[in-house]
Amino acid sequence: MYAPAVGRHVDAIEAKYHGLIRRAILQQLSFAPGDPTRNRKPLEDQPGPFGATWELRCGTRNEFRVFYEFSSDLREVWVLAIGVKDRDRLFIAGEEFEP
Repeated sequence: MYAPAVGRHVDAIEAKYHGLIRRAILQQLSFAPGDPTRNRKPLEDQPGPFGATWELRCGTRNEFRVFYEFSSDLREVWVLAIGVKDRDRLFIAGEEFEP
C-alpha cells in the first residue's frame, strides 16, 4: 500500500527510474520486509520521514530511498515516502529532509 503523498514523491524523480524503484519495492518488500539486509534496515535512532521506521535503499548507486512501515500480523507494507539521496542530503518531492 502506498501513502497518498507517494505519487507526488515519485513525480519528482525522473520517469526512467520509476520501473527500477517499483521492481525494488516488489522484490525487497514482498517477503520478510522486517528482516534487515544490506539494502534494507530499521531506522533505530529516530523515525525517518513521515514517521517511517524502515528504509530500503535501491538504484545503481543506492541513490533512492523508500521509507516504509509494515505489520507482520496483517502481512501489509505501507510505503510512506520515496526520495533521492545525494551524498548527505535527502530530497523528497523536491524538498530537502534531514537524513
